[in-house]
Amino acid sequence: MVEISSLLPADSPRLGGENLEHARTLVESGADLPPILVNRSDMRVIDGMHRVRAAALRGADRIEAYLFSGSAEAAFILSVQANIKHGLPLTLREREVAAQRIVKLRPDWSDRAVAEASGISAKTVGALRKRVGCDLPQMHARVGRDGRVRPLNHAEGRHRASEMIRQNPDASLREIAQSVGISTGTARDVRERIRRGEDPLPPRQRMGEDGVAPHRLPAQRTVRGATRRAVHDSVRMLQNLKKDPSLRFTDAGRSLLRWLDVHALTSDECTSLAASVPSHCTNVVAEVARGYAETWKQFAEELDDRGEATA
Repeated sequence: MVEISSLLPADSPRLGGENLEHARTLVESGADLPPILVNRSDMRVIDGMHRVRAAALRGADRIEAYLFSGSAEAAFILSVQANIKHGLPLTLREREVAAQRIVKLRPDWSDRAVAEASGISAKTVGALRKRVGCDLPQMHARVGRDGRVRPLNHAEGRHRASEMIRQNPDASLREIAQSVGISTGTARDVRERIRRGEDPLPPRQRMGEDGVAPHRLPAQRTVRGATRRAVHDSVRMLQNLKKDPSLRFTDAGRSLLRWLDVHALTSDECTSLAASVPSHCTNVVAEVARGYAETWKQFAEELDDRGEATA
């Protein structure tokens, strides 16, 4: 329990400040007020100003609170996260302004990480970042929602990985990936390319480095063609897995095969499903799909790590 008189007003993402009507609604409800969140260092409210106002209107001099230990910047981000999840929701404009401030506070965060904290799309965050770009420090990598550091310039990450592999050929994929900020899958691809005497960069990235950008339509067709080939290869490999006795004749193996089979999606099915998504849902469905893709990617990287450790 903390004294209401000891509290400082919140560094709130709300552009209009407190909504007295909402505070009065809390008073009239007669319900118990959930604990507020306060920064221990200066007793500034992080989340719960309407509850503080409601408690004062009820004549209380103390209120229940959780105490947070951290910087003012972290407290603001926590305030934004709290206010997009419960209580009186932030408006779109308030979320965009909060996201712009978070970009300045944490320029090392990825667009998706900022989007998750502020409740807007990653695409909008990217546009906001460009708007304030001249005020931001030059970053070579960003931290994703999963806490992993990834390079902004993938070509640079591959070059650094190739240098590390040549200097330390016995380094594990995980060591390489963590050292230069790339995925273990990318580290594996770089190492295989070096073993074959090839450039560590795929042809598409080498073209980008030379400053020669392919025409949009052929590039798009190339990507789709590569996707179709990858899906075809995945289907073929899944059929081979289904013949593996170590999977077919164990409960865990059969579960894995069923799981992979159910979640298989061809390129034509992708196109058909995408066309069926209502226009007002496209951004949300895209974010959900990217979230699932990140999980699948993590699953693949963990398998890569196991294979590397076994080898």
